[in-house]
Amino acid sequence: MASTNDLKNGMVLNLEGQLWSVVEFQHVKPGKGPAFVRTKLKAVLSGKVVDKTFNAGTKVETANVDKRDMQYLYKDGDDFVFMDGDTYDQIHISAATVGSAADFMLENQSAVVALHDGTPLYVELPTSVVLVITYTEPGLQGDRSTGGTKPATLETGAQIAVPLFLETGTRVKVDTRSGDYLGRVN
Repeated sequence: MASTNDLKNGMVLNLEGQLWSVVEFQHVKPGKGPAFVRTKLKAVLSGKVVDKTFNAGTKVETANVDKRDMQYLYKDGDDFVFMDGDTYDQIHISAATVGSAADFMLENQSAVVALHDGTPLYVELPTSVVLVITYTEPGLQGDRSTGGTKPATLETGAQIAVPLFLETGTRVKVDTRSGDYLGRVN
C-alpha cells in the first residue's frame, strides 16, 4: 500500500483488480476544499489511458512489477522466447503481450520484460534500433532527402516510410515507439 502523496511516474497500481501505470500526476491544492491528486493512468495490459482523481493522502494498492533485462532468442510458433541474462531461465511470451515491439526485434537483441507474479505484462525495447532495409523501390536521379517518402521493408518484416534516396541494404535508425525513420547509419 502507498499513499497518493507518494505517487511517481512509472509506478504500477492495482486498482479494482487491474494494473495501471502512472503516466503523469499532479498535486492540486485549491484555495477552497481539500487537496487532491490528478493522475493520468495507462492500463498495463490493454494500453488504454484514463484520467483519475484521488483525494490527497488516500491509500492505493501498489503492484510489484519486476523489470528485467532479457535477451530475445527466437520465435516459437506464436510465442517469443526470451532468456534472463542472470539466471539463464527462458520464458515464452505470447505475441499479444509482445505487441508492436515484434516489428523491431531481432534475435539476440536485449529488451526489458516487465513481470508481475511471474506473468509477463509487456516488452520494452530501446527507444531506437538499427535495422537493414531488405527491400525498397530503387531511387531515381534527383531524389533528395526533402523530396518525400516511399515504403521500405526492414529485416524484421516491418514496413516504414523512408526518404526517396535510400536503397535496399541501407542501415537505418528507427524509433521503436512510433516506427519513424530517424536517419541513416554507416
